[in-house]
Parts: sequence; C-alpha cells; structure tokens
Amino acid sequence: MTDKLLLLLAEDEPIIQLAAQDVLEHGGYAVVTASDGIEAMAVIDEPSRELAGLVTDIDLGDGANGWQLAHRAREVFPLIPVVYTSGGSVGDWQAHGVPKSMMLAKPYADAQLLTAISTLLNEAAVMNVLPHSREDDRTLDRD
Repeated sequence: MTDKLLLLLAEDEPIIQLAAQDVLEHGGYAVVTASDGIEAMAVIDEPSRELAGLVTDIDLGDGANGWQLAHRAREVFPLIPVVYTSGGSVGDWQAHGVPKSMMLAKPYADAQLLTAISTLLNEAAVMNVLPHSREDDRTLDRD
C-alpha cells in the first residue's frame, strides 16, 4: 500500500497525458489515467477507488467532458480538488467549473500543474477532508 495521494488525470491527448502523468508522479502523487470521458467516469464510479484529486482536460472526446466529470466527482467525493486544463475553454470556467477549482490554460508549465493541484490539496488537508472516502459521506449524511 502507498501513502501517496491518488489523482485521476483525464486527458485525451496521449503526449500531454504522458507528460502530465510524469510531472504529477515526480511530484509525489500516484496517478490513474483516463483517455476519454467514458474511462474517467468509470474510475470515479469505481467503489474501491479513493481519489484525492482530479486533473481534467475539458474536451475529452467520447463520453463526459471535463465539466461533467468534475460535477460527478464532487457527487462522489464532495470536496475533491479539481484542476481543469484547456486550450480553448478557459473563459467558460466561471460558468461551468465547480467551486474551489483552478483552471490552467494549455500550454501550461510543469510547475503550474504541480502548484495548482498542491495548493488545492493543501487547502483540503487544512479542512481535514483528505482522504475523503465514500464511507465518510455515509457517516456525514446521518448527522
């Protein structure tokens, strides 16, 4: 078992996905990748997964887009940190993005990606919500 926080990286461009995965893993995170919205939604909905964060492109090809993925991730993990990336949908972030998320315009620097996810994860840790599991949700719903 690893002590590394698990991030879902949803990116349909293979070169960008590989580069972002490498940056995140070298930054100390465990990463599971998805190449389209269908794969990403399956990862989010997998009962055994305890995701700590989501990094998602907006336009993912088949299945859900990044906006939809983030909203679904927040249904499953209510305070999961979300970093959106896009080459063309940056202006839509305020209208479609989930609260307390960040948007990175492509191309972004490696340090920008690490800073964005680290900042959001640190904010979540301060709020004592990581790791946030489905069991936590059931417990909180009863109060």
